[in-house]
Amino acid sequence: MSAPDRALWSALPLPALVLSETGRVLQINPAAEGFFNISTRNAHGLELWSLLGAEAPPGAGLVRARSAPLFITDVDVRAGHREQVRCSLSIAALGSDDGSLLAVMTPRETIGRQMQGASARSAIGMTDMLAHEIKNPLAGITGAAQLLAMSSNEGDRALTDLIVGESRRIAALLDQVERFGNPAPPDLRRVNIHDVLSRARRSAQLGFASHMRIIEEYDPSLPDALGDPDMLQQVLQNLMRNAAEAALPDGGTIRLRSWFEQGAQLRGNGGIGAPLPLQVEVVDDGPGVSADLRDSLFEPFVSGRTDGTGLGLAIAARVMADHGGCIAVTSEPGRTAFCLSLPLAGGAR
Repeated sequence: MSAPDRALWSALPLPALVLSETGRVLQINPAAEGFFNISTRNAHGLELWSLLGAEAPPGAGLVRARSAPLFITDVDVRAGHREQVRCSLSIAALGSDDGSLLAVMTPRETIGRQMQGASARSAIGMTDMLAHEIKNPLAGITGAAQLLAMSSNEGDRALTDLIVGESRRIAALLDQVERFGNPAPPDLRRVNIHDVLSRARRSAQLGFASHMRIIEEYDPSLPDALGDPDMLQQVLQNLMRNAAEAALPDGGTIRLRSWFEQGAQLRGNGGIGAPLPLQVEVVDDGPGVSADLRDSLFEPFVSGRTDGTGLGLAIAARVMADHGGCIAVTSEPGRTAFCLSLPLAGGAR
């Protein structure tokens, strides 16, 4: 590691770890030493999940990270001898010949920190209150504009239609904010993921993706997933909408894939659950995600579009975490792929 690289590594404020291709610690930065209350020397050789205070999963859980960045939300990490800390975990290949990986922890909240929890609840409560208070007069504005349109000439109707359209757009945005602040728990049940994909595809093809070609590549022998079909459909439609909005003006192709990946498993003390062998992928041939957005793509209010809310992918990441699953993205010009990994329904193969 060069002197500038060592300086950057030491200055990085987030706990970071360099891992071997089998998931064992090779090096940790000073922030990780303080976070885990362990020295680099003592951490060397430890298995990642053991250091995190999680159940030890098979090494196959890191296979995906070698080819595409992996983002896992809401992992409860045992930070040294201190209380649990809820984190997001990002794992990506370093691009070196030895197959080493970089893992970065982003602490979310410390379990038991009452002041921090109260502040978060207060912020969410304020968001909900504002959304509710704005939606009430907005409904009145929409209704008044519709009444005016009934007695207006053609020129004035264009203005009232604009008022109605923009009011509905704002109301839809407020709905997203409310859902993000107060997510409903998933109604987990046995679900045929291909039925969910078909509903999402039909809705997209008749609406926002009518200018796109949609190709289905499904594994017909795929067993049932454990999930909430409505929430999973929302996630898939969000991903397809992003693909359609990123497409070139003359359209493009969205490819929907499903397959079974034996041994795929990620596990931790909260955000990670059962094995995740069911893989669903939404692939588009658009320009790709800019490099400066990839590491924060699933954070709220991060968007690559000037008119984007930045909530669609954040909601998708939260829904997948609530399912005990995960979402990952790999992107380059001409190919962006979002992959959902889901657990099996009980009793499936």
